[in-house]
Amino acid sequence: QVQLVESGGGSVQAGGSLRLSCAAYGYTYSWYCMGWFRQAPGKEREEVAAIDSGGRTRYADSVKGRFTVSKDNAKNTLYLQMNSLKLEDTAIYYCARGIGGWCSTLQRDFPAWGQGTQVTVSS
Repeated sequence: QVQLVESGGGSVQAGGSLRLSCAAYGYTYSWYCMGWFRQAPGKEREEVAAIDSGGRTRYADSVKGRFTVSKDNAKNTLYLQMNSLKLEDTAIYYCARGIGGWCSTLQRDFPAWGQGTQVTVSS
C-alpha cells in the first residue's frame, strides 16, 4: 500500500526558510515522478515543484529561485527546501506520487497523496 508522510511544516517569519520532507512507503520509490503541491485558504490546489525519475525538476513561476525540490532514493524521501519565504507561501503543502517516471502536468495523474503539512509565513 502506497503511503506518503509529510513533515517539516511550521511557522516562520517572512524571509525565513523551511525544509519539508515526504517519506514514501509501499512501492519502488525511484521509479516515479514526485510532486509538491499546496493549497491556500480559498484557493485551488496548485503544483509547486516536481521531480521525475531521472531527477529532472520543474517549478511554479512563483517559487523559482526560492524553492528547491530534491529526492534521496536510498531513503525513499522527497524534499522541498523553501527559502526567502513570503506571506503568500502560506498554505497546506502536500506531496504526491505520479503514475510513472515522467511528470504529468495534470493533478489527476498524481493518484497518491500525503496528508499535508501546514506552512505559515508571518510578517
